[in-house]
Amino acid sequence: MHIAAKPDNEASRLAALYELLILDTPPEERFDKIAQFAASEFDMPIVLITLLDVERQWFKARVGTDVCETGRDLSFCSHAILSDATMVVEDALQDPRFADNPLVTGAPHIRFYAGAPLALPSGLRLGTLCLIDRRPRTLDALDLGILGTLRDLAVMELARTEEKHDA
Repeated sequence: MHIAAKPDNEASRLAALYELLILDTPPEERFDKIAQFAASEFDMPIVLITLLDVERQWFKARVGTDVCETGRDLSFCSHAILSDATMVVEDALQDPRFADNPLVTGAPHIRFYAGAPLALPSGLRLGTLCLIDRRPRTLDALDLGILGTLRDLAVMELARTEEKHDA
């Protein structure tokens, strides 16, 4: 298993995340609806809106799991935030970064992952909107466009959270 490197702007990224005062807050309909729509649109068993803290990924919204966080070192999302592009892993068993990851070899048996980074207007990537399946899959250009639009909605909601705290 490969543990993702920390982004070069990790200190600024974490400061922006903490300024939102969103970690460990109760579920919110505005985020839950995005995750629920994505699960329905893509017929995905698991959809998450994740935020990456120092040592964990915490789920602001989740469909298909009761788990509310996992270790950052295990997370696919820690790899996805290293780029602006959506990261797609069609079959995790065939990807050397993830083939022996406990989230692949054990529950929830991740095979497919697509993570669209949640970047604030500043460019800081705080987490992802991610799709997870227990079977290999692909996404076409239209799928990637829809996922990108849903990610943009999640980012707009994060920005609204930021504006509330700046007021």
